[in-house]
Amino acid sequence: MKAATLLAFDYGTDAIGVAVGSTHSGLAQDLTTVRSGTRGPDWEHIARLIEEWQPQALVVGLPRNMDDSDNPMTHAARGFADILTERYHLAVHMVDERLTTVAAKNTLVESGVPGRRHKAMLDRFAAKAILQTFLDEHALGNL
Repeated sequence: MKAATLLAFDYGTDAIGVAVGSTHSGLAQDLTTVRSGTRGPDWEHIARLIEEWQPQALVVGLPRNMDDSDNPMTHAARGFADILTERYHLAVHMVDERLTTVAAKNTLVESGVPGRRHKAMLDRFAAKAILQTFLDEHALGNL
């Protein structure tokens, strides 16, 4: 498989965590947090990230309940993924994001990050967990 750069998003109504990774290294790295709000995501910030990293595909976390049912954020994340596809003409892969926030919190604690800084870093660490899940699941396959 040809090496590909990927950007991943942990979509939220207030903030969107972003991570970057490569199929070559198989590793994800937290990158930044994009503001979101009543007017939607900061599309200019997202466009700058796409321009800078030149990803071959995008990954968006799909929030689901533990019983596999949808929740209010499931539809919103799918809508965000649809807009990414329309705007940037890249493949967008949805990845089950259950427990990624828990994994992100654990990573922050294990890394010794002070509790007061967790909120600011949580979204991008969740995006890293989402992307790492995708990379691990697709290590032997194609995008």
